[in-house]
Amino acid sequence: MTNQIKFKIHSMRTLASPYKRTEKDESAEETIYYLLVNMKDLPEDIPLDVNPRVPKMGTNVAKRLVKAVTEPETDFYINNRGIIIAAKSLSFNSIESEVTIDIGNQEDENDKYSYGILDGGHTYTAIIQNRDKIPSDIEKYVRMEVITNVVNITRLSDARNTSVQVSDIALFNLEDSFEDIKLSIQDQPYASKIAYKDNETKPIGISELLRLMYAFDIEKYPDDKMAPIQSYSGKAQVFKRYKDAFSGKFYKSLTKQLPKLTELYDIIEREMSDKYGEYKRALGVAIPRFGGVKGVEYVESGVKTEFFENKIKYSISSGYIYPVYGAFRSLLKMNDETGEVEWVFDPIEIWNEVGVSIIQNVFETGSNPQLVGKDKQLWLSNYRIVETQSLRKLLSERR
Repeated sequence: MTNQIKFKIHSMRTLASPYKRTEKDESAEETIYYLLVNMKDLPEDIPLDVNPRVPKMGTNVAKRLVKAVTEPETDFYINNRGIIIAAKSLSFNSIESEVTIDIGNQEDENDKYSYGILDGGHTYTAIIQNRDKIPSDIEKYVRMEVITNVVNITRLSDARNTSVQVSDIALFNLEDSFEDIKLSIQDQPYASKIAYKDNETKPIGISELLRLMYAFDIEKYPDDKMAPIQSYSGKAQVFKRYKDAFSGKFYKSLTKQLPKLTELYDIIEREMSDKYGEYKRALGVAIPRFGGVKGVEYVESGVKTEFFENKIKYSISSGYIYPVYGAFRSLLKMNDETGEVEWVFDPIEIWNEVGVSIIQNVFETGSNPQLVGKDKQLWLSNYRIVETQSLRKLLSERR
């Protein structure tokens, strides 16, 4: 079901992207629409799932928002930051002064966590719950910013919600809720480099480990019907999942696999350029140019991999890495007898066997890492490559 939300506006300004897209696999450009909306015309059914957290209207800040909505002053639209919506598209009916925004299929998880109110959830809730208390002789307005064709929802969400999201994680840490993670990685070389608190000057945020586990969440994504794309594109949702599930049997067991998960991510990051070269040479390309791929940068002095700080020559967008990394979820199974997750085969072994095929699949799918990272069919086809290889090995062992 596609959600089309229609409502009247007072005025609108459009800011088009200054960048022209030429890649064949890219859609229309990002566009920003600035709207001024009468509070009484604001629709009640705009989803909030893409927002990093659910509005809490009992706080002092929320109470001040409610007061600002209901008081007989008309400067709310100036003083308040407004509401930001990520949408697929926006159309404007100039005759009716009406806009229609498309927020995708909210029954589809990827759309649900990509479109809707990205920031300003407290403002929106305060208005919807209290606009009937606005004096009848006063018209009050709220600013709304609608951004369409957002390629990287994670970067946008982080930029608009960083302080809120980090504070949630920091409060979670105060409750010692990351103790299982700390115990699992205590002997790893990156253990002292993880930032669990606000403003820690450490290179790796705890959210990076949560993303790795989410990509292997076989309880939520047990087969090739759905893909954990949010591990790449929705860090807020990854934290919500961990917060809800970390004390359960599955996540407690999955957390113990963090050393292997980080090792797998590291080896993919290290060897992706080599696998790319193998695949290109097999097609007859004499000199593969991995550094010429969009989202890949050749650094002569070298860069370091995220977790183990191994030196490599290319800085690679995670949009290319995650659909490869997530494919190995097919090798993880829950042992009902022991209650622990276990590997059908070592993922590093399978990477060595089918890595070139997976890399070929990735780079023949698209050349924009932000779109590649969110391509559900790519995630699923990579998953099937790994699954097929594991089935072949199982059959071979039985002969």
